[in-house]
Amino acid sequence: MPTDLYPARRTVLAGLAIAVLVASAHAQGPPLPDLVERAKPSVVLVGTYRETDSPRFTFAGTGFVVGDGHTIVTNAHVLPDPSQPAEGRVVQVQAWQGGRDWQPRPVRVQVVARERDLAVLRLDGGPGLPALPLAEGPPPREGSELVFMGFPIGGALGFAHVTHRALLASITGLVLPQVRGQALSPRAIRALRDGPTDSFQLDAVAYPGNSGGPVFDVRTGEVGGGINMVLARGTRES
Repeated sequence: MPTDLYPARRTVLAGLAIAVLVASAHAQGPPLPDLVERAKPSVVLVGTYRETDSPRFTFAGTGFVVGDGHTIVTNAHVLPDPSQPAEGRVVQVQAWQGGRDWQPRPVRVQVVARERDLAVLRLDGGPGLPALPLAEGPPPREGSELVFMGFPIGGALGFAHVTHRALLASITGLVLPQVRGQALSPRAIRALRDGPTDSFQLDAVAYPGNSGGPVFDVRTGEVGGGINMVLARGTRES
């Protein structure tokens, strides 16, 4: 083989190696520290505000920004009980500004689906916030590595984003089969009528402040769900 072809072959092989590395990087998504840094401005505090309260903002849970930057997803149980008088309290979120700085942002409740414990809030004016990408296509497989972000100890040490690793232990239905029809609650019957809804069973440690926080697929960096509740408290399942 003529010696002047070797440089060309080396160039082709080098080009293939670069292409493989780039494709692998896209398939794996961002490194976890980069994912955490990118997600922080999109994960907000959710609570209530009232002029006469001390402190005026009362933290209730976590929310995350999607879509056009004005839409926030959280849990329905994070919001005030609609059957109770508001007494001047309004729903509010706090957006991270870096460090220990948080900016209060007024919101209005747009949609509440209590059967699935989901709520959608809408920023009431002002600039939008960075939105998180939502996963498309099939869910991650059982055994996949996930992470979730929220505020598990609230403001006990000052509000700060906390990220936990999780194993996707199982994908299970929200409505469990019952031996007798009498054991079915009205909520369970409504859920069955609405069609099956799957939930991710995570092998992880979470706390009430994590409610409503985003769950990320480590491979892609996309949000595939939100933290709903802790099923095991202490040594007894609930």
